Amino acid sequence: MKRTLNSALIGGGLVLLVLAAGYFFQMPWALSTWFWPDGRLSYIFVASIQVAIAAAMIWIGLSYEYGSLAAGALNLLVMMAGIAAFLFPLASQQNQPYLLVYAVGCGLFAVFNLWLFLWSRRLPVAETQPTPGLVSISYAIFAAVLILVGGALVLKTPNVFPWPLKPETSVVFGWIFIGDAFYFLHAFLRRTWQSARAQLWSFLAYDLVLIGPFLAHLAVVKPELLTSLLVYMAVLVYSGGLAIYYLFINRSTRAWSTNVDG
Repeated sequence: MKRTLNSALIGGGLVLLVLAAGYFFQMPWALSTWFWPDGRLSYIFVASIQVAIAAAMIWIGLSYEYGSLAAGALNLLVMMAGIAAFLFPLASQQNQPYLLVYAVGCGLFAVFNLWLFLWSRRLPVAETQPTPGLVSISYAIFAAVLILVGGALVLKTPNVFPWPLKPETSVVFGWIFIGDAFYFLHAFLRRTWQSARAQLWSFLAYDLVLIGPFLAHLAVVKPELLTSLLVYMAVLVYSGGLAIYYLFINRSTRAWSTNVDG
């Protein structure tokens, strides 16, 4: 059972990395999977989310740390349910029947993640080491900020992102952020390091994808979006530093100090 699950996680993560590369480099075969034509930075943002999910999947598959499976499933459940609920009426309102296919797909994936969440939350957590205090506090803050920003995006509030968003893209990104809020909230509530470590792998991967394009965007960002860009970059720097310290430097939490039970 463990080998099958781990192979599925690692294999799925690798496939997602290939898709993320397609989005990052704007390959037509990858962009054809998005809901509608969009801008370069929006595609890069989608790639960063895909890489973040892939990083967590591969880490869990390699480390047998099933404590984060429930958090990831909850994240995708909320994200996909929200996107599906948005796409169903949009398909009829804009006479775009192809969106109905996406809506059904997102809905079915939400149902799958509901099952995965209910199943994985019963799995035993082998490690009882508590989550470091700074990580736990950071996760609580991240969850609150993601709810606020995600809600603003769902309401199509302008100038939230560092680049102009299509109204439809704003809603989709909003649900991505709200789903991410539950990813960190679950880890905050569980309070075990095994339930919180994969989130740092996700953050580190997400940061690495975005930091270069964001630095380049500084030269062309519209004045009214500069504050948003600077705040976003500050979050990237902080979360990246948090991940690097606790995954690679801190002796009691660094990744290679984990005892892998295969």
